[in-house]
Amino acid sequence: MTIDINGVPAETAPRPGQCLRTFLREQGNLGVKKGCDGGDCGACTVHVDGTAVHSCIYPAVRAEGHAVTTIEGLAGDAGLHPMQQQFLDRQGFQCGFCTAGMVMTAATFDESQKENLPRNLKGNLCRCTGYRAIGDAICGHEGHPAPHGQGSGIAGEGQPQPSPGQLGDDVPAPASRAVVTGKARYTLDVPAEEFPGLLHMKLLRSPHPHARVGSIDRTAALDVPGVVAVFTSEDSPEQLFSTAQHELYTDDPDDTRLLDDVVRFRGQRIAAVVAESVGAAEAGVRALKVQYQELPAVFTPQDALLPEAPAIHGDKDSATARISRPKDNVVAELHSELGSVQDGFAEADFIHEQTYRTQRVQHVALETHASIASVDDAGRLQIRTSSQVPFLVRRTLCRLFGLPEEQVHVVTGRVGGGFGGKQEVLTEDIAALAALRLKRPVQLEFTRTEQFTATTTRHPFTIKLKAGASKDGRLTALELDVLTNAGAYGNHSPGVMFHGCGESLAVYKCANKKVDAQAVYTNTVPSGAFRGYGLSQMIFAIESGIDELAAGIGMDPLEFRRRNMVREGDDMLSTHSEPEEDVLYGSYGLDQCTRLVQDALARGRERYRAAGLADLGPEWAVGEGTALSMIDTVPPRGHFAHSKLRLLPDGTYAADVGTAEFGNGTTTVHAQLAATALSTDAGRVAVRQSDTDLIEHDTGAFGSSGTVVAGKATLAAAEELAVRIRAFAAGVRQIQSSGCMLDGDAVVCEGSRVPLAELAHEAAEAGVELVAEGRWGGTPRSIAFNVHGFRVAVNTGTGELRILQSVQAADAGVVVNPRQCRGQIEGGIAQALGAALYEEVRVDDGGRVTTDILRQYHIPSFADVPRSEVYFAETNDSLGPLGAKSMSESPFNPVAPALANAIRSATGVRFAELPIARDKIYLGLKEAGLVPAPTSNAGSLTAH
Repeated sequence: MTIDINGVPAETAPRPGQCLRTFLREQGNLGVKKGCDGGDCGACTVHVDGTAVHSCIYPAVRAEGHAVTTIEGLAGDAGLHPMQQQFLDRQGFQCGFCTAGMVMTAATFDESQKENLPRNLKGNLCRCTGYRAIGDAICGHEGHPAPHGQGSGIAGEGQPQPSPGQLGDDVPAPASRAVVTGKARYTLDVPAEEFPGLLHMKLLRSPHPHARVGSIDRTAALDVPGVVAVFTSEDSPEQLFSTAQHELYTDDPDDTRLLDDVVRFRGQRIAAVVAESVGAAEAGVRALKVQYQELPAVFTPQDALLPEAPAIHGDKDSATARISRPKDNVVAELHSELGSVQDGFAEADFIHEQTYRTQRVQHVALETHASIASVDDAGRLQIRTSSQVPFLVRRTLCRLFGLPEEQVHVVTGRVGGGFGGKQEVLTEDIAALAALRLKRPVQLEFTRTEQFTATTTRHPFTIKLKAGASKDGRLTALELDVLTNAGAYGNHSPGVMFHGCGESLAVYKCANKKVDAQAVYTNTVPSGAFRGYGLSQMIFAIESGIDELAAGIGMDPLEFRRRNMVREGDDMLSTHSEPEEDVLYGSYGLDQCTRLVQDALARGRERYRAAGLADLGPEWAVGEGTALSMIDTVPPRGHFAHSKLRLLPDGTYAADVGTAEFGNGTTTVHAQLAATALSTDAGRVAVRQSDTDLIEHDTGAFGSSGTVVAGKATLAAAEELAVRIRAFAAGVRQIQSSGCMLDGDAVVCEGSRVPLAELAHEAAEAGVELVAEGRWGGTPRSIAFNVHGFRVAVNTGTGELRILQSVQAADAGVVVNPRQCRGQIEGGIAQALGAALYEEVRVDDGGRVTTDILRQYHIPSFADVPRSEVYFAETNDSLGPLGAKSMSESPFNPVAPALANAIRSATGVRFAELPIARDKIYLGLKEAGLVPAPTSNAGSLTAH
């Protein structure tokens, strides 16, 4: 029997033990995705005889004699299935990696199932959207844009009126149709014929937290049929580097070797096996025989700072490797005092002291890290990778292998989520090593378990906070002792520490601020870049402390914030006595954001009262909490972008940009910015991106820079191209260029409409190329604000938490695409709720990650995420492109403290450690004496 796939018999039979997912992809159905290979995420969902199944755990042989439908065949000959059309119309996706599976599952729902999505969509996970757009798509609801001010529409004071297809319009993502039909090409979605002779790599990883590799016997591995090569530290370049990627590679310590003979955490790669198939490579890994010399290990930063602690990178030179104190395990440190905190505490009428702790959190981008490396006929290294930073990947590979830049070409397809986790080089280097040696293409794809155990996490922080306030509501002193856990390597640790101690303090006026911070090595999974880049951890502590100060002096917490937060024109000071010279008030909307949240919470209370829901019963305690955050719109020390725009022969435009698309919406934003400058529609601007051959350089899509840096370059190119088109049209017609204006698909010259296609032909005839370039260097920088508010109910008998209302106000400047920006905020809220309530990468006493699959690591599902109200402040930023600001990282930052503050308001109990899981709430309430005593049931039992 054969397997019928989308009405066509499969060309081959499945291999013994093969799952349906891999079989379908081998048959060319690349819309079937891998997110977990454990039946947990639903990205691989297909239909077998009309029933939705997770193909990653469905044996392919069971499909013999049955009809299998993938996303590519869902609509048949009808163009789009109704569910695909609904996802298209409501843009029920961001990165889109989960979308094919979502559509396939939802396409089987009847109306009753649509009424209970929390139950029926539990097998499909999304990390980007926050699920509101997905729910609207499935049920056919109309999504509503986030209002400015009191919700009188998108355009408000200081906001330009949106024009169709331009600034302020809900322009659909250019890849929308490809995403909903499964045709969008992510990293490994390439036909086999594009990489003839493709080999597969698997990695041997350390079972020890700290050890010296004595020897590796490759003999048995090389005898495995299909194994082509084994690579160890003997094959590795000696050059030390950091997997972290920044414009200045000197921002991070050079403490990593491609393959090392010393391992510093469980899961560190030791050797690579390359084979004709994944199965052969895995068998080769199992056949390797390694002798280890185990070394002393240390697992907490507190222990790592003890005098007798093993020096994890004690062999490194401090100056050469840029490690603060390698013999003491200190990667980086910061010591600063503004004013005198001693004097500030003497002035205080109330002092709050508390130790706050934040945990490891995994990015859980549904597309795992993956790369394909090859060498073309000209000897040029080609890398296709899932990365936020293709140009920096190229630079790192050149540095490692001693190659000139022109010998390395890096390209990313559509990236299935990032959140900072793909601001690293984790697969590209080892795949490149193999391809350069073997002269055959090599593919490396991480498993979900490898994502948890061998990539990076958010930095855990321990923050000792001491803060003082006077009775009149003045913040008199802030003192913080900060300890961050770098893990085994220092990638991003200096930057995360410095950034975390930046805007979190600078947002408050306080004459006396003191910070002592250290980033410390441990023999645990490395920490890295994560949404917020240190701010979310610090803001959790500071914003929790602000609430405690307000309670201590008997003042409303939001009023206390208003009295102490910076206002436009105030110096923004954190750890330096002078403000950052290139961080300016391009606009200021924090006051609006606090008002918007306060008003929304008041309306929520009234809605509950009017509905008769104000009293939930004696066992429920209700409270409200808020928190605010500030973020610089661009990372410091330079963030560069280059863009090109040209007029095409058909009268449309092509834009070449460097920034990657991974659900951040940059493709749409760049098309809209260009369209606005060219007085056309975004649909007439085709964007090519994230390819090192297209433009000179782009630092990358991190630090929320896709709009405010790369977008500035694209806008500059579009504005220059508009000038050149008008000038050429005027010159041909011998009139003043002021007499020509662009209008859609034409240029109007003194009332005469000339189609752009005709003008392009005239330019070609004259030997003139209508093209322009734009650049931006990331400075000066502005600031963006977010304020979040919650109303919650806590069951004092069980610790159950219910979120009754969630609201966030954002100062995003002029919002380029309201629907898309709202989606970014909702997604940030959802991810932050997971980090606040239950997500935690757990590491045992031996340094082993125990939460190494999705069913052990709870990310929010549809049922877990409340619908949040989103509001935009009415500002127009003088530094951003057409008044826009960044809004990718920042929505995450105020969520956890706002939730903790709401729980504190409801119960009087301060939870100072994340995540605030239900069992922690129960135990905290019990310790505070708030759990009701059990009712006696004596005599109610019957003897048998």
